[in-house]
Amino acid sequence: MDISARCEGLRYPTEALEADAERLLNALDLPEAELSMVLCTDPFIRRLNKQYRGKDQPTDVLSFAMQEGQKVGEATVLGDLIVSVDTARRQALEHGHTVEQELRILLVHGLLHLLGYDHVRPEDAPRMQAEEARLLLLLNAPSVGLIQRAGAG
Repeated sequence: MDISARCEGLRYPTEALEADAERLLNALDLPEAELSMVLCTDPFIRRLNKQYRGKDQPTDVLSFAMQEGQKVGEATVLGDLIVSVDTARRQALEHGHTVEQELRILLVHGLLHLLGYDHVRPEDAPRMQAEEARLLLLLNAPSVGLIQRAGAG
C-alpha cells in the first residue's frame, strides 16, 4: 500500500488512510494486493479527468486499474487511485462530515472500481452500493447517497 500527497503545495497525513486501506484489503480477502493512492489538488485531477475521460472539470476520485486482477508473484496489482483533497473538502462540508470520513468514502468507492464494480449501468448500481455500504460500515464511515453524487466516478 502506497499513499502519497505529492501535488505541489499539498501536505496531508496519510497514516490513517493507509491503515484503512489495509483493513479494506483484508476484508476483501486481498491482504497481499498492491494499491497506490495519490492525494492531489483539483487542478491536478482536472488535467487527468480531461485526458482520460474527456471531462474538463475536477472530480473526486479516478481509478486506474492495472489489468483487473493481474497477478505479479504472490501479489495482485490492483492499480492507482487519484483523489482530490480539494473536492473531498467541499463534499465533506456539503454532506456534514469530516474530510477524513470523505477520504474513506472515496477510498472505498475507488477501490471497488479497481475491482470491477460499476454504477453507470442502473442494473450494476445496487451491487456496488451494497458493497460500499458494507465496507464503509467496517471503517465507521458514512454511506448515505454515495452513487448518487454528481462527482462520483
